[in-house]
Amino acid sequence: MRHYLVSSVALLASFTANADVELKDASDVIGKWTVYAEAAKLDGEKKDVNIVWDFADGGILHTIATDSLGRTNEMKIEVKYMVEDGVLKKEVSPGRGKFESCKAVEKTADRMTLKCSFNYFFLKK
Repeated sequence: MRHYLVSSVALLASFTANADVELKDASDVIGKWTVYAEAAKLDGEKKDVNIVWDFADGGILHTIATDSLGRTNEMKIEVKYMVEDGVLKKEVSPGRGKFESCKAVEKTADRMTLKCSFNYFFLKK
């Protein structure tokens, strides 16, 4: 019986640790966040990146990507975003009107992990 109880608690803890966090509105994301890594799986190998996502009032996401090895050192893009039904929705390409949904997997005041269509993004303030 005790083994069953320990196993049940461990199983419940693993579900709780991976439960999505519901964003209440845009105030949960507003401000500058540094995307420092991305990965195909939550517990997979992380690729280091250097991107700033600045969520501004009015639903505009200012993105600044830095690539010291590329032809362009810095790329700036503005896309629309919104928080609906507890999920961040951001425009895939500027002006296209096509949005991808990103669920917050983990969120604290200064850290957030988002699961978007194809990648996990790891952010810090």
